[in-house]
Parts: sequence; structure tokens; C-alpha cells
Amino acid sequence: MSDKPRVLAICIHNSARSQMTEEFIRKAAGDRIEVVSAGIEPGTLNPTVVELLKEDGIDITGKSTRSVFDLHTSGERFDYVVAVCDKEAAERCPIFPAEKERLHWPFPDPSKATGSMEEKLEYIRPIRDEIKQKAEELVKRVLG
Repeated sequence: MSDKPRVLAICIHNSARSQMTEEFIRKAAGDRIEVVSAGIEPGTLNPTVVELLKEDGIDITGKSTRSVFDLHTSGERFDYVVAVCDKEAAERCPIFPAEKERLHWPFPDPSKATGSMEEKLEYIRPIRDEIKQKAEELVKRVLG
């Protein structure tokens, strides 16, 4: 196991919130933190989130979603576990042990966005911005 802090971002489908959390932690920390994301019921990437991350210079086109159960079965261990499920999904949001700290950041579900692509972008953009801010704060705290 690496001596770098390890962070796991989890949500239900690993299609939006946990993906954004993973990418913003990676962008803020560089190679100083190992970070992955996973979900309890892995789905497919939310195409609107893929587009919004491109606005921040992050391209996850073609990235796969991951199961939190696969990580658990393989014996993965994490210092920090960040659950990004909204309050309505909190009961279903996967429980994964954290060596140091488990955090819950309740963000609205981007899959609830409807309408045109522009309307979806407008709905999800503030969620993305808040996730980015929380991810940057966590990186500062973890790295001191």
C-alpha cells in the first residue's frame, strides 16, 4: 500500500457526483493523493457531467464506472471515504470503512436534470462548482 493518503468518493451509480469528486481531488492534489470513485449500482457516465468537466480541462470521455463491492472484495483500504449521495439516497449510499475519516457531502442528484442539454448544464453546473470547492478544501486539509 502506498504511503500517500488514499481517498474513495462514492455514490449510487458512480456516474456523476463521485466522478466529479474524484477528478477534482486529482486535479487539486496531483500525484500527492491516490483517489478513486465507485458506486453501489454502477451505471454509465452522465454525458452532461462529461461536458461540464471539460469546462475545467478534465476529459473523462470513455471512462468506466466502478463497483464499490469490487473494491471491498479486493481488500482496498482508504484513509478518507467521501459519500456524495443526496439526503434522499443516503440510506442506499454505500458504507465503506475509512481508516481516518468518513465524510458525507449531500449533493443533489444530477440525473434529475431534465430538458435540453443547456438546461441540464445549468442545473448541474452549480453542483459541479460546489463539489470542486469541497474537493479543494479536502485536499488542503489532507495535505496540510
